[in-house]
Amino acid sequence: MPHISPPRAWAEVSLSALKHNLSVIKEATRGAQMMPVVKAGAYGHGLEPVAQCLDREGIVFFGVANVGEARRISQCGCRTTPYILGPAFPEEREEIVLNNWRCFMSTLEEGDHYNSLATLYGKTLPIHVSVDVGMGRGGLLIDQVPALLERLSAWDHLYIEGIGAHLPSADENRETTERSIAMFTHVVETLENRIPVPYRHLCSSAGLLGYKVPCANLVRPGICMYGYPPIDSPWNDHLKPALTLKSRLTVVRMLPEASGVSYGQEFITNQPTRVATVGLGYADGYMRCLYKAGARVYYKGQFCPVIGRITMDQFMIDVSQVQNVTPGDPVEIVGDHVTVPELAQKAGTITWEILTSIGPRIPRIYID
Repeated sequence: MPHISPPRAWAEVSLSALKHNLSVIKEATRGAQMMPVVKAGAYGHGLEPVAQCLDREGIVFFGVANVGEARRISQCGCRTTPYILGPAFPEEREEIVLNNWRCFMSTLEEGDHYNSLATLYGKTLPIHVSVDVGMGRGGLLIDQVPALLERLSAWDHLYIEGIGAHLPSADENRETTERSIAMFTHVVETLENRIPVPYRHLCSSAGLLGYKVPCANLVRPGICMYGYPPIDSPWNDHLKPALTLKSRLTVVRMLPEASGVSYGQEFITNQPTRVATVGLGYADGYMRCLYKAGARVYYKGQFCPVIGRITMDQFMIDVSQVQNVTPGDPVEIVGDHVTVPELAQKAGTITWEILTSIGPRIPRIYID
């Protein structure tokens, strides 16, 4: 049997942390139904393993971005129905109808098309109406709701299973968010005066942690399910980050004073410096801009600064203050000591981007 070398960089994903976070969210939302959002490779954690982990945790839908992700959910043996959060292209809708996947209907024309496809295949398709309460990305505008009510009788092969919307500023502006909640509540009441709507959903992570929406009974936890609360809330300390990113030292050298480090030699040593190379780079999601932002890693109980430009596959750190530095040693890139929010702040971005940028050549190792 051939020998397989250990990875030079890897991500460890705690499945028990994911289950724990889901239970915290259930407690925080007092019994609301759950649609865990697993799009974008489950926020970098790995789509299929995360979905399989959560599949039997009492949830009703998996939130995905497109039919490709829905297909992967169905093919990996999950019982939970995929829910496509964005609008589908016309040529994708037949696959949605045939598989009974859930989707947002953003326009009346989409509803007409879904109804014709469901009629063709002799199905009654459960569908969710999307309304725009300020996001500006899709969904029916509020003044289009009367036209929706008029069209319902023509859709004899559609079943309005739900109504949903997305809060644009739940982590930034309370006044705007309360206004969006009021708009959504009005639309739900208007629709339910005509037909019963089993699922009403508005809140992603910031919404479910920071606001009460009495008319809603389904929530869409995303970033908080992976352990990162987007706003201050009493539940923040109960959430556990599920991912740790590590790499190994590939080379350790003592460079003399006045030595250049990395492309452009923007960093010049001002004294003899022990420099270690880390086997991970911007192709793996460790953003090139981090060098000038004071990025650091955690190694043998100490923080070591990144020096020189980050390259595609490698970057360098100053390990002069560390004893017994050895090639092959593991280094924490993200974890208990260097957190994802810290890295996001230094990169001038958000936690979501850091997690979803972790590249596909980084193997995920799942720990229960």
